[in-house]
Amino acid sequence: MTASRLVLIAAIAASAPVWSSAIAQTRPAPAPAPASAASHQESVVVTVDHAKVVRLPERAQTVIVGNPAIADVSVQRNGVMVVTGKSFGVTNLIALDGSGTLLAESFVRVQAASDSMLTVQRGLERESYSCTPVCQPAAQLGDVKRFFDEVGGQNKARNTAATGDRR
Repeated sequence: MTASRLVLIAAIAASAPVWSSAIAQTRPAPAPAPASAASHQESVVVTVDHAKVVRLPERAQTVIVGNPAIADVSVQRNGVMVVTGKSFGVTNLIALDGSGTLLAESFVRVQAASDSMLTVQRGLERESYSCTPVCQPAAQLGDVKRFFDEVGGQNKARNTAATGDRR
């Protein structure tokens, strides 16, 4: 496969519209809205480091993610895609048919997990802990670099030991 074809496939897989929240709540994709109705676009809300299954509109051939640093999309079989939150923020997803006609556009809002996270603020320095139910360090975007690097290094060492990967 050529590099340009792989880039195109990655662009398609890394992008997709998200009008229905989850497969269980799927409804037909809305018709493309006029520019004035852009404020009425639906949103998919996903948590950082979590995934959500979403149905693509029929005839979708190309899926584009506005900012792949915020969310990633993997197109699966049967018109299904998986949206994964990568960083806090909002981006958009666009679905096009084979002729390049806009089928749908929606927002992806990536948020922090808040139900089990404890944030410790010491002046300007922030540390995050996952309390499920015992609190353990859990580096999050926005934590002070020292804490983030220390927790990340420990996680990497643990994962290396668990998998036997000595790279």
